Amino acid sequence: MKRILTLALAAGMIFGAASGARAIDFKASGEWLVGFGAGDGSLLESTRDVGQKRTRADSDDIFNAAQRFRLQLDAVASESLSGTVFFEIGDQFWGRSGEGAALGADGTNVIKVKNAYLDWLVPNTDLRLRMGLQAITLPNVAGGSAIMDGDAAAVAASYQFNENVGLTALWMRPLNDNYTGVNADGQPYGDGHSNYLDNMDLFALMLPLNFDGVSLTPWAMLGFQGKNARFNEGGVETSDGALDYTLPGYYPEYDGLALGKTSKAYGTMFWAGLPIALTLWDPLNIELDINYGYVEALGRYDVLKRGVDPRRGSTQRQGWLIKALVEYKMDWGTPGIFGWYASGDDGSVKNGSERLPSIAGAGNFTSFIGDGNLAWGTLSNGGYDMNLTYAGTWGIGLQLADMSFVEDLKHTFRVAYWGGTNSPSMTKYMNSSYAWNSGAYNQDGPYLTTNDGLLEFNLVNSYQIYENLEANLELGYIVNMIDRDTWKHSSYNQQSFRKQDAWKAQLILAYTF
Repeated sequence: MKRILTLALAAGMIFGAASGARAIDFKASGEWLVGFGAGDGSLLESTRDVGQKRTRADSDDIFNAAQRFRLQLDAVASESLSGTVFFEIGDQFWGRSGEGAALGADGTNVIKVKNAYLDWLVPNTDLRLRMGLQAITLPNVAGGSAIMDGDAAAVAASYQFNENVGLTALWMRPLNDNYTGVNADGQPYGDGHSNYLDNMDLFALMLPLNFDGVSLTPWAMLGFQGKNARFNEGGVETSDGALDYTLPGYYPEYDGLALGKTSKAYGTMFWAGLPIALTLWDPLNIELDINYGYVEALGRYDVLKRGVDPRRGSTQRQGWLIKALVEYKMDWGTPGIFGWYASGDDGSVKNGSERLPSIAGAGNFTSFIGDGNLAWGTLSNGGYDMNLTYAGTWGIGLQLADMSFVEDLKHTFRVAYWGGTNSPSMTKYMNSSYAWNSGAYNQDGPYLTTNDGLLEFNLVNSYQIYENLEANLELGYIVNMIDRDTWKHSSYNQQSFRKQDAWKAQLILAYTF
């Protein structure tokens, strides 16, 4: 009898667990991207130092094939409780060893957790919390976020007072425990303790206001960064690798020279923004976005003037940005005009940088220099389609969006001129005569002076093959109008360079479910 009761109890526990499991609704969604592309994204053809042979600046393949897979799993207990995990097998270039796309390669190093967070509603309230590794995009319109659009560990609390007014509070920690105790040259820095004063904490408040035809979200973000978190020493990354650089765009570059000590353990960071969208004159749409940012100096650092004359530069950085979009929706498409203007460096390194600081921008007015198409592509040889902030630039563009003359087929055409707002005298502090091409260094995009310019063309064609399958053909071209006279005497070793135009053509098949 005792054995029967034990078996009955065990069976009850099993069926009870199964019943509990059935109460959870599991949902899967995701995307497959497979792309084929040709192009050359570098604006630099070749370089030559005095007494050396000319060498190509870019030796990457012209043609590439690549793929990316993302899978999101939601475990939904109720409208008040759910958990989400988001996996990515990403940016696998076919044939490249170690990426699961080469002969005999299993690709064990390309699977990562992109997001993992818990959503829940505080009992008996309308306060919703999201905790964990999540996508963080600060409020923006007209060209995407220039401050932060990436993945970071965070806690976000949202409350909707009524249909017009809400409030969101956010704390995120994009960086911590990455400091190795040495600088980029492998030499001890400071006291040399690993994981010491290297955290960055950001606190934001956002106030979404929605009325008939008018939407705006004033927001502000206060942050603190440890003195060992301000440079990318030893390859600092966030937990998911989204932020490769602590603070984009310290220019002139650190360049391996001495970084002065500071008595401050932490430095203050501050950003504010006001995105405004007006639809009350529909089909006319107007968007305006204003941003300001400030990062406190944490010590000074050595920078060479034309490579030989040491100067002391400040690590402070502050700047602003205004961007706007005006478009009119018509039956056949949506013509529009867009533009932006950002503050630039004034030519002095003693007072730091006057360009807008950022965490991980994702400007999307255009789709070659910008990130305005699928935010993914097969081009691996140069290009600037990551972390674009518009800092130190101005621009104006025209677009014809979502033109459709055949069912299920749409076209978007853009042309945009990019100019610089940085002083030409800043070039004498650069460590090369082609630092204008170093988007990989400053993570802002190309560094342009007031004498420089770029002209970008985009044509994006999208065909809906099935409900869940889209073919995306993108063509892009950049006319290089960098001023040679401004840059040719910037470096100490009299480097010479040959510039070139950039181009790309890619076909991407996107399956979403």
